[in-house]
Amino acid sequence: MPTLGQPVDVDGFWKDGYTIVKGVYSPEEIAAFREQCRAGGGAKGGDLLARPGLRSVLTDGAMIEIARKILGKDEIYYAGDSAFTINATGRGWHKDNADRTDGNAPDWRSRYTQLRFGIYLQDHTKHTGGLNLRKGSHEILSLKEGENIYVPFEPGDIGVWSMRITHSGNGQLIRFPRRKTTDPDDKDTKIPSWRMAPKDGDRMAIFAALGLDDEHAARYTDYLKTRKYAVDLWRGGPYSAEALEEARRAGLKVRDVPSEVINDPNAGKNADYAPIPY
Repeated sequence: MPTLGQPVDVDGFWKDGYTIVKGVYSPEEIAAFREQCRAGGGAKGGDLLARPGLRSVLTDGAMIEIARKILGKDEIYYAGDSAFTINATGRGWHKDNADRTDGNAPDWRSRYTQLRFGIYLQDHTKHTGGLNLRKGSHEILSLKEGENIYVPFEPGDIGVWSMRITHSGNGQLIRFPRRKTTDPDDKDTKIPSWRMAPKDGDRMAIFAALGLDDEHAARYTDYLKTRKYAVDLWRGGPYSAEALEEARRAGLKVRDVPSEVINDPNAGKNADYAPIPY
């Protein structure tokens, strides 16, 4: 099991909506993750639990320990929301939770307990292509509020943020002035190439969602079952008995969502975000 390189800043997470745990994985482990991403994790489809070569991200205990510290509970829940990306190009501010446009909806009535984890498999302290977050925006419905932060991930770090936080992938880091970043929604920004930080090879990242088994988890999974991309992923890779047993031994409570959607004709009908009723 990897060891956490520093204490988890629990208070900072709840205040800012995110935190970084430094130095969890070794350079050799990061190189192995990159190799497995290129190989598809040893499977043609499915989330990380369905991919033998990347399953350890969920079951090696690091994310589980971080989630336990932040959420203050031992039982951590997983419902199939995980993936890896290679050279993804999408940008733009958004939130990941189910209720993104209605501040009276259930997601905003109590402390939100669903966490997004990210492992970036290259440097983003001096290189472009990382994560933008709006600091403190996990408590704000608007996508316009909160300081725009370019998160300084190093290989081996684990980032964790609230799924209510406003964020954007594939961020742009400006080398001069030092460590500035563009607004992901500003499509007309023209930055001279000499001012832009370079890429650090192929941009690879691994993501997973963990949380408590509560009303927020149930609502988020109900929402995700309406999304075509998620259902297509689940239908491409059911869980083996071995995978479920490995997750159980690691301390994860797993909801087998792939088995729920495989023959459900109503699942995955929305290509784009749409709110669910309450």
